[in-house]
Amino acid sequence: MTVVKSDLTLNLKQNQAGKIKIRVWNKSQVVMVGTFVSLFFLTVYGFLTFDYKGIVLTEAVMATLYNLKLMFLQPTLSHFSFGEAVYQISLTMGLAFLSTILGAVLSLFIALFAAKNLSSKFVSNMIIMVVAFIRAVPTVLWVLIFAIAAGLGSEAAILGMLLHTVAFLVKAFAESFEEMDNGILEALRASGANWWHIVTHAVIPSTATSLLSWTFLRFETNFTVAVAMGAAAGAGGIGFELFMASGFYFDLREVGYITYAILIVAIGLEMLSTQLKTRYLINAPVK
Repeated sequence: MTVVKSDLTLNLKQNQAGKIKIRVWNKSQVVMVGTFVSLFFLTVYGFLTFDYKGIVLTEAVMATLYNLKLMFLQPTLSHFSFGEAVYQISLTMGLAFLSTILGAVLSLFIALFAAKNLSSKFVSNMIIMVVAFIRAVPTVLWVLIFAIAAGLGSEAAILGMLLHTVAFLVKAFAESFEEMDNGILEALRASGANWWHIVTHAVIPSTATSLLSWTFLRFETNFTVAVAMGAAAGAGGIGFELFMASGFYFDLREVGYITYAILIVAIGLEMLSTQLKTRYLINAPVK
C-alpha cells in the first residue's frame, strides 16, 4: 500500500513538473509591451546620440557633488532674514489654504449634483465631463491662463489652483457619496424625506470623515503647487525666493536653506494629516 502511494505521488510530481504553460497575449498586452520596448530603445538611442560638447564625465560628477555639498551641508541665508523666510512660507501656506478652503466649499455643493445616487444621470455625466477636462490640464497652465487674464500676482495663482482643486475634490466627494448604502437612501425617501433632508441628515454626516481626508490631502498638494506658482505667476512666497536664489543670485547655500525649510513644512503637514486620519478615520465611531 505504501509502495502504491509513493508511486502515485511520484507520477503526480512528474506530471506537475512536465506541464507546459501556454501564455496567450492579448492586444492590450502586445501594445503595452511594444510601447515600453520602443521607449527603452529610444532612450538608449537618445543618450548615445546626445551632443555632450566635450563634457568630461568625471569632472561633471565632481562638480555636481560639490554643488550638492554647498546646498545641503552648508545651508545659509544671504539675501533675506529668517523672519522674512518665515513670512514667505506663511504666505505660501496662505495661498494653499485659501484655494483649498474655497475649493472644498464649492466642491461640496457641486459634488452633490455629480453623485449618481443623488442627482439625475444627465446632470451627473455633464459635471463629470467638465471636471475631467479641467483635471486633464495641469495646474500650472491654468495659473498661466489666469495670469494673462487677471495679471501676475496672487490672484492668478489662487484662481488657477482653485479651479483645479474644485475639479479634483468634486470627483473625490462624488465618489464618497456614491459609496453610501442605497438602502439607507431608499428608506429615507420612502419615509417622506426630501432631497435636502437626505443630504443634511444622512449623506454629509456619513461621509464627513472621508471629505475631511480628501480635503487635507488636497491641501498638501496645493502647498507644493503654491511653491512652484510663487515664481511662475509672480505670487510671491517661498517659491519666488527659491527662484531668485537659484536663477538670479545663483546662491546654492540659500537654495539648500529654502529646500530644508520647505521639507520641514511638508513633513509637518504629513504628520498633521496622519494625526487627523488616526483620530477621525481609524477611531471614528460606528453609527
